[in-house]
Amino acid sequence: MWRIITVEDYVRIPPSRFGEPLDKVAYEQLKARYEGKVERDVGVFVKILSLEVSRKGIITFGDGATYHKVKLRVLVFTPLNNEIVEGDVVETTEYGAFVRIGPVRGLLHKTQMMSDNIVLYDKASGTFIGEKTKRKLSKGDIVRVRIVSVSYVLTSTGLGLRIGLTARQPFLGKLEWIEEDIQAARKKVAKTGKQ
Repeated sequence: MWRIITVEDYVRIPPSRFGEPLDKVAYEQLKARYEGKVERDVGVFVKILSLEVSRKGIITFGDGATYHKVKLRVLVFTPLNNEIVEGDVVETTEYGAFVRIGPVRGLLHKTQMMSDNIVLYDKASGTFIGEKTKRKLSKGDIVRVRIVSVSYVLTSTGLGLRIGLTARQPFLGKLEWIEEDIQAARKKVAKTGKQ
C-alpha cells in the first residue's frame, strides 16, 4: 500500500556547509538518511515529497554543526498481508520468480505460480511451463498476485524485506491468463443462459 506520512526529526548541518541554502543541505542530508531505507511497521521510504526546516538551530557541546528540527512528508510503500498487487517478473530461478512490486521485490515460488503443476523450467529462457494448461511465465511478464507473507530481516546493510507471493487463486496470475479465464467464464454463462 502506498501512503504519504509525516515524519518529525532533526537534521545535522555540518560547518563545511554553512552559507549554503539551508533547505538544500537539509534535503540532501535527509535524502541519504531516509530514501530506500526500510523500517518495521512503515515499510520502505521511497521519496521525500516536501520538508520544512526550522531556521533556528541548536549547537551541542563538542560539535560545531547545527541541528535543525524538520518536518517531512514522505511517500512510503508498506506491503500488507493479503493485499493484491500487480508487478513485473524481473528475474527467474529454478525455484521461482522475483516480481517487482513498487520499490521492492517479492518471491513467487514455483508452487504458487498457477493452479497447475509446473512441469518444466527452461533455464536458458527463464520460462516456467504448466503441466496441463501449458501456460508459460517468463521474465518481463506482468502478474497480479496476493501478498501472503511479509517479514523484516536484518541484512548487512540494515533492515530488509522478504515478501512471499501467490497466484494460486481465481483472477490471479499472468494478466493474459486472467483475461482468458474471464472470457471462458463469459462463454459458459452465455451458453447456459444463466448469470
